[in-house]
Amino acid sequence: MVSRVRVWLNRTYAENVFFTDQLRRNPSDRAVEIHATHGDADSPVLAAADTAELEPEGLSPAAYVEYALAQCKRRSIDVFVPRLNQSAIVAHRADFEAIGTALLAPPPEAVAVFHDKVIAYEAVQAIGVPVPPWYRARSAEELVAAVEELEGAGHKPCFKPASGAGGVGFRMITRAPFSLMHLNGFPSAYVQLDMVVGALQQSDEPVDLLVMPRLEQPEVSVDCLTGPDNVLRMAIGRTKNGRRRGFTLHEQWLEPARLIAEGFGLHYLSNIQFRMFGDQPVLMDVNTRPAGGLHQLSLCGVNAPWAAVQLALGEDPGEIVPPFLGQDYTVVSGPRPLRAVSLPHQRLDETPEPRLPAMPAPADSVEVTPASAAEALQH
Repeated sequence: MVSRVRVWLNRTYAENVFFTDQLRRNPSDRAVEIHATHGDADSPVLAAADTAELEPEGLSPAAYVEYALAQCKRRSIDVFVPRLNQSAIVAHRADFEAIGTALLAPPPEAVAVFHDKVIAYEAVQAIGVPVPPWYRARSAEELVAAVEELEGAGHKPCFKPASGAGGVGFRMITRAPFSLMHLNGFPSAYVQLDMVVGALQQSDEPVDLLVMPRLEQPEVSVDCLTGPDNVLRMAIGRTKNGRRRGFTLHEQWLEPARLIAEGFGLHYLSNIQFRMFGDQPVLMDVNTRPAGGLHQLSLCGVNAPWAAVQLALGEDPGEIVPPFLGQDYTVVSGPRPLRAVSLPHQRLDETPEPRLPAMPAPADSVEVTPASAAEALQH
C-alpha cells in the first residue's frame, strides 16, 4: 500500500487554497494530507488544510528555521513548500533532508540572485535575456534624476522596491498636483512626484528603489517546473491583457523563461514574468515560488502542484505538455470556508501552543480573489 504524502505550506497566499485542492485531486489518486501554518487565524488556507496551526510571532529567520524543522519532524512532513523565510530555510536543506523532508524550493544561490531585482536584472542580462532600462535610487536626488531621464526619453516612470514579492510597493509617478480628482473612484497606483520626494527626504530609514519605465501589456507569467538536474519539465505562459486572460506556448515568452529557469537552477516551481517594452518582450520579475495563479493551468489539463510534489519525492513526472490550451477567461471572487471561531495571535511565551482544529466548520466564509497576487500577510 502506498503511504499518504504529507505536504506543509507555511504562511502563504490565500489563493493557495486552490493549490491544496489540486494536490488532493491528483491524477495519481494518491492520498495527500495538507498541513498549513499562518500568522492569521482567519487565513482560508488554514481552513482548507487537514491540520493547521498558528505560527509564533516575532521569530528571527534563524529561529524560524528551528521552528520549521520541529514542525517537519513532529508532523512527519514529506514535502515542505516554504514561502515565508524561504532564503533562510533553503540554506538548511541538508537539515530538512536528514529528517526526511524534501524542500519544494530552489537552492539558496538561486533564491539570493532573485531576491534583489537589481542583481537579478544584471544576471539575466548577462545570459542574453532582455530587460527594461532601470535605475537604482537610494535617495530623493537619485529618484528625481531617474524620473527626469525616463521622461526625457518619452517614458512614463514608475518604481518598486529593489527587493520584495509580487506587486508590493509598485507605484507610477505623476507630476499632476494632488486634487479632488484623486479622491474620486477607487485608489490609484499613481503617486505625485513631490509627495514621494518629500517622503524620502523625511525618512530615517534606508531607501532602495528600482525606477523604470512603465511596461505595456500583455503581461505574460510563465509557470516553470525545473528538476534538480536543471532540466525544465514544464513551461506554460499565462497571458493577461486587461480583464482578458489566456494561455500561450509562444517561444518569445518560453525561451527566455527556459534560459532563466535552467541557467540559474530555479528548481521546482517558479514564475517568470514578462511585459512589452516597445515591440520587445522584457523581463519584469522572477518569483522563486509557485505563483498564486498557478492553479489556472488546470484549464489546460495540467496539475502543476502535483507534478512538483512528485519531482520533490524523486518521482520524475517527465516533460509536461498541456494536452490543450484553455479558452480565454477572466477571474472573479468567490467564498471559501473559514474556521467557525477566530483565535488570537500566538505569542512566544504562550504554553501550550494554541492549535487549530483539524477540520473547519463551514459556518463562516471569506472571499478569495483569484485575481489578487497575494493576501495581506502577517509577518
